[in-house]
Amino acid sequence: MNKKAAVVLLPLSFMVILTLSPALFGVGEPVRIGVVSMITPVDSVKYYQETIDYISDKLGMPVEMVYRKTYDEMDRMLENGEVDAAFVCSAPYVVDRRKFGAELLVAPQVNGRALYKSYIIVHRDSNINSFDQLKGRTFAFTDPKSNSGRLYPVYRLAKEGKGPDDFFEKYIYSYSHNKSVELVAKKVVDGAAVENLIYQYMQSKKSPYIQQIRIIDKSPDFGIPPMVTTPGVSTFIKEKMKEILTNMHLDKEGKHILSAMLIEKFVVGLDSYYDSVRIMESYVSMFNDPEDSDSSEKKTVYFGVIPKDNPRIAYEKYQLMIDYLSDNTP
Repeated sequence: MNKKAAVVLLPLSFMVILTLSPALFGVGEPVRIGVVSMITPVDSVKYYQETIDYISDKLGMPVEMVYRKTYDEMDRMLENGEVDAAFVCSAPYVVDRRKFGAELLVAPQVNGRALYKSYIIVHRDSNINSFDQLKGRTFAFTDPKSNSGRLYPVYRLAKEGKGPDDFFEKYIYSYSHNKSVELVAKKVVDGAAVENLIYQYMQSKKSPYIQQIRIIDKSPDFGIPPMVTTPGVSTFIKEKMKEILTNMHLDKEGKHILSAMLIEKFVVGLDSYYDSVRIMESYVSMFNDPEDSDSSEKKTVYFGVIPKDNPRIAYEKYQLMIDYLSDNTP
């Protein structure tokens, strides 16, 4: 009887271990989640680090945040399997889904909807009152692949048979929405396109720059910037992260983190929400865009930092120096 019982119990125990241990599914390595600077680098770390730590705690395994300055860098990391998931903009999600099968994991819900807008802003003292009046002026986009920070205003121009080069006197890339707000507030540029969620986030933080600007145009609704993954990531990791994030608002710690981000909860997003972005991206792609064609030729220098403290402190210590090198290196 004992010998027979042992023969039966060993396989059952083995099955239980297989069910409960993620390491046996080949997911013993740290989960790497990518973050791109919708807001300035130090603020990005503060904004996302608690969420990353929360996922790690609930998942029961290490989770690392991988920060990159541009969507182009993060797109390549996703495609090459260098990150398991990433918070990206709506336009990169649309392109990445078509290019290498990026998958929608979750989307944040704000004010009862998983939607957002692009705002066109100018200085509060400016005599510019419409988008058309920005002709011949200076303008700040956020990222070449940003939906709210570039695609929307470029689409507007394309519908009129125009492009940024012949419409604006000069345009620059700020690589963060709050930096674009700052540039307008300081009158470095005449106008900018920014994400309404970051605008509202800066309002909640009582940013002095917000007081110096006004909104002259609002886009239609778009599918909100989602968290995406790729086909190569294990089903176990995908489903567990989806479960953790969509239930995050139900526990006290998770709700506190979400509240600080002005997010009500994460929801399972609908791909159809991004159809309007697809229409704009398809239309704009018909025009020759030198920014897009040159982006693959730009060389990125990687500057490594090994933190003695936690990642947030490391970024706060070194990011300004890295940004300075980036801005002043040919």
